[in-house]
Amino acid sequence: MVQRVLPTDEAADLLALVREIADEQLLPQVDEAEAAHRFPREVFTMLGRTGLLSLSYPEEQGGGGQPAEVYLQVVEEVARAWMSVAVGVSVHALTCFPLATFGTPEQQERWLPGMLSGEQLGAYCLSEPQAGSDVAAIRTRAVRDGDDYVLTGGKAWISHAGHADFYTTFARTSDQGGRGLSCFLVPADAEGLTFAEPERKMGLHSDTVGEVLFDEVRLEGSRLIGQQGQGMAIALAALDSGRLGIAAAATGLAQRALEVASAYAGEREQFGRPIAENQGLAFLIADMAAAVGSARATYLHGARLKDAGLPHTQEASIAKLVATDAAMKVTTDAVQVLGGYGYTTDFPVERFMREAKVTQIFEGTNQIQRLVISRQVLAQHR
Repeated sequence: MVQRVLPTDEAADLLALVREIADEQLLPQVDEAEAAHRFPREVFTMLGRTGLLSLSYPEEQGGGGQPAEVYLQVVEEVARAWMSVAVGVSVHALTCFPLATFGTPEQQERWLPGMLSGEQLGAYCLSEPQAGSDVAAIRTRAVRDGDDYVLTGGKAWISHAGHADFYTTFARTSDQGGRGLSCFLVPADAEGLTFAEPERKMGLHSDTVGEVLFDEVRLEGSRLIGQQGQGMAIALAALDSGRLGIAAAATGLAQRALEVASAYAGEREQFGRPIAENQGLAFLIADMAAAVGSARATYLHGARLKDAGLPHTQEASIAKLVATDAAMKVTTDAVQVLGGYGYTTDFPVERFMREAKVTQIFEGTNQIQRLVISRQVLAQHR
């Protein structure tokens, strides 16, 4: 059991509820669902009705009113049971951010209740085949036609593609590079919106990812979120929150790998004693625990800065970098602890290792995080 310091008794009760849901409803089905590549829409509906998809948004908007410090620990607990679902929770929160933060009161009143109720699930359409880390290279275009916009282009690597109820989409409204992007809220039933076959990934098989295609999708002008040309600022602001979410999820994945490995080490006997009594292996588990603790500390530091209303771009990137590298190391070491069994699908650690790899890639690769961090640090000395 992870020892946590939480700000209120309500938060402690919430985390206890999430742990109960994770243990009783998520863990029993995760192995089968991942093996079958099944998208667990009913799980997201259940989490939404429980209020877990809108925790980080204010109560007056229909959210749970929880600080980031609490919300991210909820994400960690979900990831400890089912990484694909935790990624989906983080993605959904990301899709709501532009409307909740930059939308007009009229837009928020019209669309936000459904988005935050849990009855709807969102997708975040930013990346493109030629515009992953380089957001300014986005080619999907939105052309003004009277009071409407017409979107043409395609997005790549989109979680929930084909399953979402709305698509928070960034498109080019002018050729001014990063200043030429705008944000739109696209409904799933929009004419001309289609989806390619899901990507065949090495892990996170219950997190359906694919291309989202826009073939002259007509949107009413009221679906522009923020000002025209404000899309880059909106996307970057949202990514700070998204990176903290992925850091928390990666920490939960690493925590589960540590639990499985340490339990196995205490039970598995060689030469007449548990393998945990071998110092070489015990030190390996100690390093795994240190990596998990470090990851948790970095994302909580970023969360507390966010809750205090302080800049946290650098800390969000640090958390994403540290936590995802830790997840890769810890899950790899968990396979090592289990030896040959760890390399089989009879135990979950091989799945954990496959799931950890992509955390170093999405929400900005860890090379991009190093770029963000270095720029933030060096800017302080100019």
